Amino acid sequence: MRKLLSTWDREIFDSVASRHWPGAQRVLPRLTRTADHGLLWMGIAAGAAALGGRPMRRAALRGVASLAAASATVNTLGKRSVRRNRPLLDAVPVIRQLNRQPFTTSFPSGHAASAAAFATGVAFENKWWGLALAPVAASVAFSRVYTGVHYPGDVLAGAALGVGAALAVRGLAPTRAQLAPPARPAADAPSLPGGRGLFVVANHASGQRTGPRPDRVQEVRGVLPEAEVVLCGDPESPPMDKALEQAAEQAKQAGGALGVLGGDGTVCAAAAVAVRHGLPLAVLPGGTRNHFAYDLGIETLTDAARAVESGEAVAVDLAGFRTAPGEDPTYFLNTFSVGAYPELVRVREEWAGRIGAWPAGVLAAWKVLRTADPVTVEVNGKRREVWLLFAGNCAYRGLGLAPVRRHDLADGVLDVRVVHGGRLARTRLLTAALTGALRHSPVLSESRMRSVRLGGLAEGGVLAYDGEVSPAPRELTICKENEALTVYRLLPE
Repeated sequence: MRKLLSTWDREIFDSVASRHWPGAQRVLPRLTRTADHGLLWMGIAAGAAALGGRPMRRAALRGVASLAAASATVNTLGKRSVRRNRPLLDAVPVIRQLNRQPFTTSFPSGHAASAAAFATGVAFENKWWGLALAPVAASVAFSRVYTGVHYPGDVLAGAALGVGAALAVRGLAPTRAQLAPPARPAADAPSLPGGRGLFVVANHASGQRTGPRPDRVQEVRGVLPEAEVVLCGDPESPPMDKALEQAAEQAKQAGGALGVLGGDGTVCAAAAVAVRHGLPLAVLPGGTRNHFAYDLGIETLTDAARAVESGEAVAVDLAGFRTAPGEDPTYFLNTFSVGAYPELVRVREEWAGRIGAWPAGVLAAWKVLRTADPVTVEVNGKRREVWLLFAGNCAYRGLGLAPVRRHDLADGVLDVRVVHGGRLARTRLLTAALTGALRHSPVLSESRMRSVRLGGLAEGGVLAYDGEVSPAPRELTICKENEALTVYRLLPE
């Protein structure tokens, strides 16, 4: 059987070599050289990361990770396990042959493995982008036979290995579709075909520099043509708090829902209004980061529109802080912090798209801990010196100083992380970050709580929550309200 397969392999190779392929002579040799050392795919990934949004950057990162896994497997196992000689070039026209012939063994094809790994990795994040890359990947794989450096069997084996590498990466780092927030607890919300009964407040002050562009508002009307859209955030529009109250009252009368287009701070303000009026909330991502929307599984306006029209919704937790018992809490959907955490997150997110999440986290820790001063705070009655205290609404995935993702938005806990001060704390924490041993560092503590009481905050100090910064009171209590907010999101099928 092995001999028969080898014979077929050589016959197909000879058939490709002897056949005239219109237009291929100008394209395929150049394409195969461009793909040397994965440069073609790295260039595509860099362009996607620079020009695309968060979903495209995530797809690019997964593609590169899959490529790296495939390349490592080919070079450490594949080439050394099966020492197959390269094809003889007698049957290959000289004009097709590469100027520099590969010197490694033939099986499997590293170019085919990289091409299949990158395209498959991207497809796991977005099938349409993966389909767009499939012809390019297939052309790179075929070019290896066309130029005479691989047998077809080498290419097929390399492609299979590349797909396997992408699957392995997905197993270690699941896609957002795999880690979508649990469908439960599902909640009742009206289905609003075309957005009829949905009153959306769009905040022009949200987003990068100038906020949501006017065409983003038109996009809302494009996917939800019967929704009522009110603009705020500029001098000619009503204040956001007034616009939200008016929209909520109209939605209540219509038996509909409140919608919001903006970033996390805008969504947080809308959530408080929605809870007070007993309305479901439709979150339309339109800000700079959109952490809550992304953790909810809403990445585009189309995602939100589909959920609103179908009436699919879940109940999620709210966190909040109050300065006295019995008063209304100030809500937050994502994070609360005192100390240097806001600056740490800003630096990390500024660099994460360029150098990756882990190096960006190390850079942020180094910069913040080098320039920041610790603050004194009482945590549940115990006086501590800390560089930062972080409280997340629900448990965040990953360990470290700046967690960024949640799986479950209704788990009933606060994710509390504290970076302690003290002797050599800076050095010890940075060493732990560089060595990947943050989990075991005594400088960093992590816990899951239902509530946490803070006191002894210095006069003139500040706190931050969901991108908003405000003066810190002397004392406050952070608490949870389980499943307090109903939000639209698509439920897993």
